[in-house]
Amino acid sequence: MWTQRSRYLMTTALAFGAMVAQPAQAEEAQAAAPEGDIVVTGFRASLQGARDVKRSATIIQDSIVADDIAAFPDLNLAEALQRLPGVAINREAGEGRRVSLRGLGPDFTRVQLNGMEVLGNVDSPQDSRGQGTRDRAFDFNIFAAELFNRVDVRKSFSAEQTEGGLAGTVGLYTARPFDSEGTKLAFSASGGTNTLTKDFQPRLTGLVSKNWGDFGLLVSAAYSHRQTRETGVDTYRWRLNKANGSNISALTRAEQDKINSGELRFARGNRLSVWDSTQDRLGVTASAQWNPADTVHLTLDGLYGKYKADRFETHLASRGGGGSTWLGGGQTFAGVTYPNSKINAIAWNDQNEVTYLDVTGGQTATETRIQKATNTFKQIVLSGDAEIVPGLKATFLGGIERASFNMPLSDQFYTEAYGDVVSDYRGGDYSLVNTYRWDTGNAANYHAHEIDMNQSFQDTAFDNVKGGLAYEITPDDKISIGGEWRRFKNSGFKRTYNDALLTAFKNGTVSADMRDYAKVYDGYKGQDWVIVDYDKALSTLGVDRGKYLTSKSSVFSVEERTAAGYVQYDWNHVLGSLPFRGNIGGRYYHTDILSAGIGTVGGANAPISVSSSYQGFLPAVNLIFDPARDLVVRASAARNINRPALGSLAVNGTVTVGDNSELSVSVGNPALRPYKSTDLDLSLEYYFGKVGSVSAALFYKTLDGFITTQTVNDVPYSATGLSTDLVAGVTGNTKVTSFSRPVNLGKTDLWGLELAAQTDFTFLPAPFDHFGTAVNFTYVNSKYDYATMYAGGANTTLEGLSKYNGNITLYYQDAKFDIRGSANYRSSYVFSAAPITSGLGLDQDLSGYAATIYVDASAHYKVMEGVQLTLDAINLTNQHEKQYSDTSKRLYVNTRSGTTIMGGVRFEF
Repeated sequence: MWTQRSRYLMTTALAFGAMVAQPAQAEEAQAAAPEGDIVVTGFRASLQGARDVKRSATIIQDSIVADDIAAFPDLNLAEALQRLPGVAINREAGEGRRVSLRGLGPDFTRVQLNGMEVLGNVDSPQDSRGQGTRDRAFDFNIFAAELFNRVDVRKSFSAEQTEGGLAGTVGLYTARPFDSEGTKLAFSASGGTNTLTKDFQPRLTGLVSKNWGDFGLLVSAAYSHRQTRETGVDTYRWRLNKANGSNISALTRAEQDKINSGELRFARGNRLSVWDSTQDRLGVTASAQWNPADTVHLTLDGLYGKYKADRFETHLASRGGGGSTWLGGGQTFAGVTYPNSKINAIAWNDQNEVTYLDVTGGQTATETRIQKATNTFKQIVLSGDAEIVPGLKATFLGGIERASFNMPLSDQFYTEAYGDVVSDYRGGDYSLVNTYRWDTGNAANYHAHEIDMNQSFQDTAFDNVKGGLAYEITPDDKISIGGEWRRFKNSGFKRTYNDALLTAFKNGTVSADMRDYAKVYDGYKGQDWVIVDYDKALSTLGVDRGKYLTSKSSVFSVEERTAAGYVQYDWNHVLGSLPFRGNIGGRYYHTDILSAGIGTVGGANAPISVSSSYQGFLPAVNLIFDPARDLVVRASAARNINRPALGSLAVNGTVTVGDNSELSVSVGNPALRPYKSTDLDLSLEYYFGKVGSVSAALFYKTLDGFITTQTVNDVPYSATGLSTDLVAGVTGNTKVTSFSRPVNLGKTDLWGLELAAQTDFTFLPAPFDHFGTAVNFTYVNSKYDYATMYAGGANTTLEGLSKYNGNITLYYQDAKFDIRGSANYRSSYVFSAAPITSGLGLDQDLSGYAATIYVDASAHYKVMEGVQLTLDAINLTNQHEKQYSDTSKRLYVNTRSGTTIMGGVRFEF
């Protein structure tokens, strides 16, 4: 029987093979068509524009142009990018968030906006997906796709490019006034809903552009409001356990012996879960262009983006007292003693994982979580070029960026209850059914348990100045030199207070009766439960958050200053009879790092700061041959780097002085070196017709410098890099008993294959000659033995690497109407290879995501010149997002986010 992946791969292969066989027919049919019979507009124009950019590039790259971005049924740029070969994305509530390129995770993909690097702040509403992650990835949810008219994905490296982005660089470009002539006004309005939220979701976009000869101005804006819901089940931390006080007398002797042997693996907890969010997104761009002379061009670009989310999260969860689902009990709370749970029936699979558990008196909890998050981005860039003398051209760019991610409210209110429940995992992969034999919607069955309060704040600043000189030695030879300076700073802190009122509730000094502020949540299909009105709960209980959230923790500040310079030679010649172009060069960089924070020294907070530096040289060569008409062969070789994640560079940590004055140190490591790679690329591209192309690319990378936390014993204090002023009496020779920090350790290689093709079917008889397709497929292979980094680590694929990625788009377009559908496939991948252990052993050696296929569609109808009706459908199949834990792929999270339908109108004058 074919698997879903097998069917998808076969469909991709057949479509690709058909296009390889048909290009000559397509070219002949289009050449024979009468003048004006085929007008290349709309989606066809976008395919043609992207093809032309790819063909003329001096590196290996893929592109999307304006109509392609605006016309695809995409909520943001990440979803538009997933249509390109080698690009994969992750999603939150069905919306694309971060981009992975050629098998490497989002942290390895550099994003540039109008020529300047973008270092935003990343967030996820789910802890299982790395909420509040501090890395170098960019969160694409802050920008609407309508604000941009071109995206380049650069997959090979040249010396003139900024170093970094080991996987590649995504270049984003906003619209500019000289993109069109005279005056242009464009406006679109759409609205729709999601099948889970059933709310009204408006999207508004406007653009005004006007040119006055050599001067032009443009302003554009995009606004959207939507509600999202992601709902499903999750099970966390499957661990070895025993009965832990639960009554097992109802079980057979064999079942009791199996439990008592400690061989069974119970889920630590399971939950029915809902993540709701109300989101507002606003983006504004402005651009001014001035050409004071034929040889001088100036551009000033500005962009403002704000993404605001008010989140509500709730769970009906197990709260086993023995560290596993429903086990244990027997505690006294608010004067009431609860008996231990009783196991009535149990079953397990061949891996000794408990797949069925019938419990009397199972300890249950509900969680009400409230979050308010705001992500703000600001950028202004001045760029231009000038011909100083004939043949000598100067280019420059200077810009500043400021971004902030603030979550002033992230609180959880927990309640508890006891009741009879059955957990059943036997319905297949990623299946969980909980049956509650008590009224989970009656507040009288619950008591208040605790409140956890949190705030977090992050700020990012980036300043960039770069310039270059290019001299044309001959019309076909050019040498370029340039320099760049960058300053990047990321800083932030948290305020946390957990277990508020827990002791007061437990001892009865504050009433645990919650009926005055309880309400019933009925947003989970087929099951309701009790939650709290959080504001009313704080008022009733007399809780002032400000009195709890007084001290800062996890204070950090990482600043990088980089100076770089390059030299590059470009040529365009004929080698024998073979057209031959390309470039060769090298880039030198020097980076200084200052990391500061608050560490816990001997139980008290103390400021810590450490500085370091590194440098390197990166050679690069790109060779391009044209062995036949419309055939392009590219080869490239380069070295590149990827700087460490920000969390690893942050120096904040702990210095502990033991009873016998022995020292233990655990800190971040600002002395980390970048990941390094040697990259080899080879591609073959054939172009035909007006939009047709077929391409194949092979790529290979060596990766060195993987980062892991390492603990060493009996080292001198000087090895920690910390100041001796932190601890009285310490010298550089003082022995540190235990020293833990992130270090560069380990290397591997990666290789892959990309196939892509696009064509019109103009060689077919009407009406099929109006159809066309674009298809791509990527295979990536790389493994790493994470046991060399972590105790209990697995030998598996790299984090974030999907072996198979692909996209199929089928479209129809005539003079008035077009419709297209697209399916995007991403195979399973490891999200985190860091093992999780407990006192009972290894809970899991990794976590990851199952394969997905997202299907989208859109249609447009031209009412008259400049007026178009639109209809978009996102996630037509209501694709589930499935996360697993451990290499055995136990259920971790299984959610769905519904289908979104949007209809609207576009005006352009």
